[in-house]
Amino acid sequence: MLLRMSSLFLRTLRDDPADAEVPSHKLLVRAGYVRRVAPGVYSWLPLGKMVLENVTRIVREEMDRMGGQEVLFPALLPREYYEATGRWTEYGDTLFRLKDRKGADYLLGPTHEEMFTDMVKGEYASYKDYPVTLYQIQTKYRDEARPRAGILRGREFVMKDSYSFDLDDEGLKHSYERHRETYIKIFDRLGIGYKICFATSGAMGGSASEEFLAPAVTGEDTFVACHHCGYAANAEAVTTPAPAAITGERPAQRVLDTPGTPTIESLVTYVNEHHGLNVTAAETLKNIVVKVTKPGSDKPETLIIGVPGDREVDFKRLEASLAPGEPAIFEAEDFARHPGLVRGYIGPQVLKGLGIRYLVDPRVVDGTAWVTGANEPGKHAVDVVAGRDFVADGTIEAAEVRTGDACPVCGSALSIDRGIEIGHIFQLGRKYADAAKLDALGPDGKPIRVTMGSYGVGVSRAVAVIVEQRHDELGLVWPREVAPVDVHVVGTGKDGQIEAATRLAEELEARGLRVLVDDRAGVSPGVKFKDAELLGMPTILIVGRGLAQGVAELRDRVTGVKEEIPIAEAVDRVVAACHACHA
Repeated sequence: MLLRMSSLFLRTLRDDPADAEVPSHKLLVRAGYVRRVAPGVYSWLPLGKMVLENVTRIVREEMDRMGGQEVLFPALLPREYYEATGRWTEYGDTLFRLKDRKGADYLLGPTHEEMFTDMVKGEYASYKDYPVTLYQIQTKYRDEARPRAGILRGREFVMKDSYSFDLDDEGLKHSYERHRETYIKIFDRLGIGYKICFATSGAMGGSASEEFLAPAVTGEDTFVACHHCGYAANAEAVTTPAPAAITGERPAQRVLDTPGTPTIESLVTYVNEHHGLNVTAAETLKNIVVKVTKPGSDKPETLIIGVPGDREVDFKRLEASLAPGEPAIFEAEDFARHPGLVRGYIGPQVLKGLGIRYLVDPRVVDGTAWVTGANEPGKHAVDVVAGRDFVADGTIEAAEVRTGDACPVCGSALSIDRGIEIGHIFQLGRKYADAAKLDALGPDGKPIRVTMGSYGVGVSRAVAVIVEQRHDELGLVWPREVAPVDVHVVGTGKDGQIEAATRLAEELEARGLRVLVDDRAGVSPGVKFKDAELLGMPTILIVGRGLAQGVAELRDRVTGVKEEIPIAEAVDRVVAACHACHA
């Protein structure tokens, strides 16, 4: 393949787009790879389409190598499939919904578990047909409330989703591990750094779940890692080691006057200064009131969350713990409807009597004593003992995770970083098979309920993630396997330099390389050099002033190394450099 910049459909920009905040958004637009059509919706221009296709090819090759079989579903789906699994309701406003001219409900597919399940049910009947793994690479649609960061979080995106169908849980675990190994191969080939993290399943359902997160300062996901034992988890899935229960006698609880102390900070200061205590925020019990709306219901449940006062509630962890219910913070009008809850002074002692469910952080174990609200304005109680003065209805992972917190596996200190989700694998189990009544007839003639796994890779997102991890102040820096071309040949435009560059480009193409040649006349060398760096091809060959001395400049875009080479050796040297990178 030989592309000529004199005719290539490409316009580079010198300035960042006004709405761009992250490097991938800025650089992919500036380099002419993508263009915005609407919030969260982008067009792919020729160079961008080539990168997208290269990423797609790598994903497809590894899925085929694993034994997956590719299918393709429509993006336009009828409501009834999602209604059967409850996700027509569970997905809420995230679904793009529409009606046809006859008034029938449809949606644009955000994911296709229901369709895969129905397809297998329609084609397979015997245990002899299993196991099977099917996949597709297709455009998905989600009505993101805040589409941002270019193609990192869009309303329309390309995704590989695959599904395994097995007869038993051991088979599911085997399919899950095969996908895990395949994802490692995919992301290694894409040149993406990643961390495999325990994760929550969310609206997908199922049991075991892991995310592949690409570390990036611009990442929306927070993950923790233990450098001692290798544990890693999305912050939403981190489990808190519970201390042992405390036994023995405790003083009876006392109610203290604490006027003007609706915050933890003001409470600690007041009781220490005015009541002679010596407590810290970690010894106080903060009680957060939320209302939780379950799918299909318009009547929210009042729920109170108890966490140590030195911790904030992490709303993403709270959402993950309560999914598919949707929590929202209590507002002034909600408190007005619940006079038994004294805002700023809520304690757990009266919640059973009020009929309000109470969930606590795992650190709140029986025998621990707390300073907490006394359920009266301007009053708090001390020595309020868990298991004696109140009994929680359960535990919940909702408190923020901090650097230095104990690893749930080995107890060492955790570190915290940010990342971008690039893949997610789930052991779905039988949720969707139950909804579709997907059975295989066993050897004894009895039905066997099939068990499923679900596995996703963000194909278009991977393009942006590569840029987030591999760019510099000059522009894009593509790994060779996903780059639009292997080599960018630049002819600077004087004394036959464009002609010589074009001849070299044609020879390189004849040797099997993908080549882009800058053969534009009337464009300054400085502009051509800036474009070459911005476009990010892994190898750059410059035919310029050195042509008169029989030399060209060879640049490695990744390392920045430059060297002068004889023109007569240029083709062999470039071919060798490209093949060395593929080896």
